Amino acid sequence: MQQQTSEHYKRALRAQNQVLKKAVVDEQANSASLKEQLKQKDQSLRKQEQEMDSLSFRNQQLAKRVELLQEELAASEAKGRKGKSKGDSPSQHGLQTQSVFDEDLQKKIEENERLHIQFYEADEQHRRQEAELRTRLTELEKDSEQHQAVVDGLTTKYMETIERLQSDKARLEIKAQTLEREAKDCRMRTEEWINHLKFSDYNSLNVPPHNRRHQLKARDVAGQALSFIQDLVAALLNFHTYTEQRVHIYPLDSSIEPISPLNQKFSQYLHENAAYVRPLEDSFLQLHQSITEDTVTVLETVVKLKSFADNFSSYTHFLQKILPYQLKSLEEECEAPLCTAALTMKNHELQGDMKRVTSVFEKLQNYINLLALPSVQQDALPQSSTSAVFTQLAAFLHSLHDAIKEMSKHYNQKAALEQELPTVTQKLCTTTECLVGSLSSLTSSTGKIATFFSNNLDFFTSSGYCPKGCTVALNPLQAESMLANKKKAAGYIHALRKPRPQSVPYRDALSNRRILTSSTESREGLTQQVQQSQEKIARLEQEKEHWLLEAQLGKVRLEKENQRIADLEAQLAAALGGSPSSQTAAASTLAQSHEEAETEQKAAGKETTLCTSLVLLLYWLLHVGDEESREQLIKTHYMVRVGELTTQLQISDSKAVHFHSECRALAKRLAIAEKSRETLSEEVKLANQNITRLQDELATTKRSYEDQLSMMSDHLCSMNETLSKQREEIDTLKLGSKVHTFVVSAFCSLLKFKLLSRILLSTIFDSLSS
Repeated sequence: MQQQTSEHYKRALRAQNQVLKKAVVDEQANSASLKEQLKQKDQSLRKQEQEMDSLSFRNQQLAKRVELLQEELAASEAKGRKGKSKGDSPSQHGLQTQSVFDEDLQKKIEENERLHIQFYEADEQHRRQEAELRTRLTELEKDSEQHQAVVDGLTTKYMETIERLQSDKARLEIKAQTLEREAKDCRMRTEEWINHLKFSDYNSLNVPPHNRRHQLKARDVAGQALSFIQDLVAALLNFHTYTEQRVHIYPLDSSIEPISPLNQKFSQYLHENAAYVRPLEDSFLQLHQSITEDTVTVLETVVKLKSFADNFSSYTHFLQKILPYQLKSLEEECEAPLCTAALTMKNHELQGDMKRVTSVFEKLQNYINLLALPSVQQDALPQSSTSAVFTQLAAFLHSLHDAIKEMSKHYNQKAALEQELPTVTQKLCTTTECLVGSLSSLTSSTGKIATFFSNNLDFFTSSGYCPKGCTVALNPLQAESMLANKKKAAGYIHALRKPRPQSVPYRDALSNRRILTSSTESREGLTQQVQQSQEKIARLEQEKEHWLLEAQLGKVRLEKENQRIADLEAQLAAALGGSPSSQTAAASTLAQSHEEAETEQKAAGKETTLCTSLVLLLYWLLHVGDEESREQLIKTHYMVRVGELTTQLQISDSKAVHFHSECRALAKRLAIAEKSRETLSEEVKLANQNITRLQDELATTKRSYEDQLSMMSDHLCSMNETLSKQREEIDTLKLGSKVHTFVVSAFCSLLKFKLLSRILLSTIFDSLSS
């Protein structure tokens, strides 16, 4: 229940973590888009500033031009005043020129004003947008920081929860392993007692002797069957492989155009045939290796027969799976435009043969499972039914041989009919010949297996091991007891060959056994006491060494303190018994010693602090005469010192725990990083392999297309040569009037041939280009 709760809590934390990660990613994307917009606005602002610079430059040019025009106007007015006496035509001309300049100047002024207004509005709009975007960017950055803080907090909490759950899981796993070990020990003890009880019951039964001749015969028969099974497996592998190659060639060639989805699925299933056929040989090889001279070979003890039966069932299911695709593939061959009526009839006969072969394999599977059942479940197959099962198995092996022989005959007839077709290719002929050859070897191997099984049917149905006067089959416990008795007999015979020691009377042996048992028990008790005493002595020796060291240290400290106390007493006596000047000198000496103690405290640390406190303590002890007060002062001093040391020890422990947790976290992070690195390296390796494979496929496809193009070019050249020769023949035949009809028909056929060749070439080039 605790594990389920932890798993539920993990899933909830993972869901929250995914949601927060998605929100953070969205906010980062929004922030990036806003930064991009801000960048674009900055670019537009720089562009507008450049436009403003160009407009100001243009404005300066226009202002200079206006000044020049005003100067010219003033000059023209001055000339006009001087030339009024000359007539009215020059004044009119000056007025017209002035009006043109005034209009031009007015237009430039209006244009300049309009451009200033547009620039001001654009600048204001850009500033507003920039302020809005900066504000929004600031808000989004704050939201992103908040989301990141929440994500970090949840990640920390999640990691702590994971660590706690992992520790709980480890504890529970240790507990589960302990319980499993205890349960395993209990089961082993139970099985030992059950076997002991059963063997004690079976000791009084009639156990048959070991039949060495039967074992040698069984091993020989299993070896022959193994060779036949190996031939059968090789023939089945060839048959399925060549069938897969034929599906890719006929009725459609996969190298020119894609085959139908049905045939693609059929080819995919046929490609997996080795996974179902190979285990037949491996499991029967294990069965052959399990039959030795020192074993008991009956249906109840041949455990490896069950694995062979399971593999045979898997192969039968494989045949049932591919049977509909085989039938549909033959129907597609019948629907081909060049399929004749005879081929259609042969395809229908092959459909019936395939159904019959699959049905015979299903029946063989049932009988083989029946034979393997006694090795799993005791008394599952009675002794009277075993011979009937073997007989039926032999009959169906002959039926399998007949069905495969009939299918091979029909395939030979079909191959002969296909070779007569005008569109048959060399590749199809070769594949069909290989397929017919695999069917011939399959027919031969099934015939050998059927003949072998029929010849050894008496051996299979005979009971090589059976208790005397009983028709019940041998069970595994009796077989085990038989082998144990054989080993005991062999050991007894081997012991008989050695010289035997003098025997001991039974009563003496019993008394000796009691004495030996009691002495062994007492010896074990004394051994335990000696071990305990040795451990206690070793522990006491360690404590003794520890306290000796402590005593030496205390002795050294005591000598130092006695020396210091003697010096202080001498100084105090001198100070109390002398003159005021001597008292002053003693006080100054005491102060100087106190200052030296403080200096040593700063330099040496804890030891000097203790010495200084002892100096003050001794000073007060010399002035206080009461022993109880002295003891109280000493006790108080040492209690304070013990408190300080305890505090320092707790601080050190807390720091050590903190450092230990940090080291564990760093080690876990390092392990996670290593795992991610290994995963990424594996992904890179797979990607490189895929790239290499795709490059190889591309090169192969390119090479095949180039070969096809060269072949078609050669074919086209040969067709052109043939066409030119036929044209020459037509020209020759045109001279004779008697063969006019023949010439016209030949010319028409040539035109049709040329048209068909052009259509074929255009189709091929279109497919290559696609």
